[in-house]
Amino acid sequence: MTRRPITPRDLGRRHPDLLTTGELQERLRLPPPYEDFNGSPPWAPLSDDARERFAQVDGVLALGFPQPATPAEEEALVERFLTGLRRLLSADDNWAFLQPLQLSLEHCARCLSCSDACPIFTASGGEEIYRPNFRAEALRAFVAASRRRGPAVLRRLAGRDVPVNWRSIGRLAELAYRCTLCRRCAQACPIGVDNGLITHEIRKLFSQEFGLAPAELHRDGSALQLRVGSTTGMGPAALRDAVEFIDDEMTEKTGWPVATPIDQAGADILVVHNAGEFVAWPENPGATAVVLNAAGVSWTLSSELLGYDAVNYGLWYDDAQFARVALRHAQVAKKLGVKKIVIAECGHAHKALTVVADRIFGVEYDVPRESILTLLADLVCDSGRLKLDPARNDFPVTLHDPCNIVRLMGIVEPQRRVVRAVCPDFREMAPHGVDNYCCGGGSGFAIMSPHNFADWRLSVAGRMKLKQVLEAFADRPDPAVRKYLCAPCSNCKGQLRDLLAFYHATERSGIHYGGLVELVANALADLPRPFLEWNAAF
Repeated sequence: MTRRPITPRDLGRRHPDLLTTGELQERLRLPPPYEDFNGSPPWAPLSDDARERFAQVDGVLALGFPQPATPAEEEALVERFLTGLRRLLSADDNWAFLQPLQLSLEHCARCLSCSDACPIFTASGGEEIYRPNFRAEALRAFVAASRRRGPAVLRRLAGRDVPVNWRSIGRLAELAYRCTLCRRCAQACPIGVDNGLITHEIRKLFSQEFGLAPAELHRDGSALQLRVGSTTGMGPAALRDAVEFIDDEMTEKTGWPVATPIDQAGADILVVHNAGEFVAWPENPGATAVVLNAAGVSWTLSSELLGYDAVNYGLWYDDAQFARVALRHAQVAKKLGVKKIVIAECGHAHKALTVVADRIFGVEYDVPRESILTLLADLVCDSGRLKLDPARNDFPVTLHDPCNIVRLMGIVEPQRRVVRAVCPDFREMAPHGVDNYCCGGGSGFAIMSPHNFADWRLSVAGRMKLKQVLEAFADRPDPAVRKYLCAPCSNCKGQLRDLLAFYHATERSGIHYGGLVELVANALADLPRPFLEWNAAF
């Protein structure tokens, strides 16, 4: 039986879900030996308590918008939402993003060019609620309702308007977390409508008006970072201990003495890592130290609060939190007197400290900033500072393009120049570069796992990326052949780690993952011992 297409008006329906998990049957199919992952979604159903308390769209919960207890509470909720909507469209309250938001809201031609560009829509089998402009159409209807009927609209509206009630509002909040903000849809749009930006603005409304955001992004993310110095909870003393431990490990591993400079005033470069690297992937900051020291670069880390953590989760959900973190990063660099900040392998940190920070930095905070990818391209390919032996990386390598670095910022070739220089068996994914697919962990998804959301992000949001990776290594299917999936982004590595584990891809296909600087360290010709350890997870 063919289902009636879901429309934004259905957001106000009493049916508990707009999409049930049993309906996702025609998802993107995976090749052998992954046939057991084709068919029904493997995520567990929500608890009865969760289904009773929160607005539902597809049997999955990322955010959880609670049901009001009384009609009066519902009316107050609606009024707060419409107040927030007016603020989104106010130059005084949303000066940084108002113009692109208005242009995207007002000029969509509904050609649906964005739909096929979206990996989530495609991997879901074309489910309407995952269509990139579905959320945008709902927001347009809410805007129309607020302008015609005032702030206390609770009854069904005429035409294409959505009913303005807790259910439709809560479902919109939840749907804002079915998009990774990869902006592939914006690139595909013939007139530049940015449905990713619209989704971000919806998230912002719920954070700034309702105080509602995923705990992993706010309570355990930016709020923790501003309080103790990093999203890992690692303070300055713990950073120093971690760096000392990593230096010792690198010295033992490589046979070279490795020392990481900390708080060196006047250094040429302040390197800022995603703090998660020190905990989950210490080999990445370790390899950075090995390579920069080998090249004779003047550099330092900072032990100041936030100075050692490039993370800025506010980028994904709340402008106020974003600004607090970004300004602190600039202040740390100014205090140390460095010539520039180099952003290590973290995609959203690149966007936060460059593209978006430029919207809020005044002259006093305008510190030069550079990607480590361009720095590595200079060190590996141009400067002659490093003696390299590509034969040390004698295994198949493919390259994942982090959305915020590649599609948003246009940094496409530097990392490829590096990989080609140090990896003799490099093969591209298809598509790649600015046409890449998101890993499925963008916009905070990689660290989010409330209720059954983690299974959804792996079986739907990350499905296209897994298919790409498998196809890149299709000529070497033997799991005994060690393969390297290079992902120069901490957030992407978190998602890819979970993705490979979820599909058992290391055991079935021999696929390992890691960053870019590790490949450079492994290719150093004079390194007494190999940097990469294949018996360990990269």
